[in-house]
Amino acid sequence: MSTEWLQLFRLRGLSLAAKRKLVEKLGTPEAVLASKPTQLGELLGDDASRGIRLPLKPAPDKAAADSQALASCGGAFIDFTHPDFPPLLNQIAGAPLGVFVLGDAALLRSPQLAVVGSRQPTPSGTRTTRQLCGELGGLGLTITSGMALGIDSHAHRGCLDVGGKTIAVTACGIDVVYPRANGDLHREIADLGAVVSEHPPGAPPKREHFPRRNRIISGLALGTLVVEAGVQSGSLITARLAGEQGREVFAVPGSIHSPVSRGCHRLLRQGAKLVEGGNDILEEIGHFFTAGEAASGGKIANNDRDDADVNVAASLPANHARLFELIDFTPVAVDPLIAQSGLTADTVSYILTDLELRGLVAA
Repeated sequence: MSTEWLQLFRLRGLSLAAKRKLVEKLGTPEAVLASKPTQLGELLGDDASRGIRLPLKPAPDKAAADSQALASCGGAFIDFTHPDFPPLLNQIAGAPLGVFVLGDAALLRSPQLAVVGSRQPTPSGTRTTRQLCGELGGLGLTITSGMALGIDSHAHRGCLDVGGKTIAVTACGIDVVYPRANGDLHREIADLGAVVSEHPPGAPPKREHFPRRNRIISGLALGTLVVEAGVQSGSLITARLAGEQGREVFAVPGSIHSPVSRGCHRLLRQGAKLVEGGNDILEEIGHFFTAGEAASGGKIANNDRDDADVNVAASLPANHARLFELIDFTPVAVDPLIAQSGLTADTVSYILTDLELRGLVAA
């Protein structure tokens, strides 16, 4: 791969904002690299004093190493002018020069919901996260999170379990597994979704990387959902950034006795939308994508049950299809569905909600 973008990325002495502005003015990273500092200062105008720190220090060896590392792991650097670079991320303050991606780079442009929360969730928080991300991921909404232990991991897993797409934004290189316990999850996301970072391959996780990573998580998404968070949680930073970026902020309420609910309750008092189910999120961001079409390749009306049922059932996960085939025009209660399907009550409740969100059944 060409190393000019990587050379500009590694160039010391130009701020991130200055690099982006200079590429916008000159058209290519090559033109920026070939210009003299005085020319760059003139182009930056009033921003020159804080955008340039002389002498400029190129690092071609590091850029070449980055290129080789990307080739080795199968990753790519997606610069901010690339067709796959997400337009929403270009709109935020402190937008990156580009991102390193392992997996499906085109997924960056898909409609996304950021999901964050406690690293030590309650059983209820775990179930809620998996259920919501399963519902929304199954409808075609990409779930974006930070692959940390706790809510992040359950958000990714809940989406993957229904065949949905998910993006992990890391605070280290895309080829670095952190936390180590998430090695299998890292590989699965790289294969079926995308691992994203603004740090080059091999970069270790550093304390200062995590708060900066949060702006990428919220910046990629149409909205940010906080499931469980304490009052000092980094998840509240992500939610604040989402609000500052003009994105939706959602929060799941919890017990007044639970310390991991207090952060969510604070967000709710500040105007976040209360979330009890997937519909609460779709009401705000669902118009950015057609859920039914994303899920099954086309809209199926509730009262149009004919041979199309076979095609619909074939497109659904196995348990969804089993339950769907037990429902027809005659109203049926939940208890018979549980008995006939052999599924648990919780599973039936979740699948019915998902089928209703897909527009395939009606209460």
